[in-house]
Amino acid sequence: MAPPSISYRLAVASRALAALLGGYLLTASMIAVLALFLPMERAAAALTATMLSFAIYACCVLWVFAARSAWLAWAGIALPALALEALLWSRSLLVIP
Repeated sequence: MAPPSISYRLAVASRALAALLGGYLLTASMIAVLALFLPMERAAAALTATMLSFAIYACCVLWVFAARSAWLAWAGIALPALALEALLWSRSLLVIP
């Protein structure tokens, strides 16, 4: 059996980075949004969002390795993370100190 090619190894490494780093970024963004917008007390919302983080991160990892290509894996992680970060940033503009 021939060893895997370099391009295959790089694609797997790219997916692993997308799962580790991108999944962490997406999960952290989702936790922040949930903690802000869940309709409950602030402490309960933060705790609920934190407990959901394990499921969110697991879904990110599953998505990355189920995507058809490494580009789609990165896009499926980066685009929602950027949208959530934009939502958090726009919310910070509305808050009057």
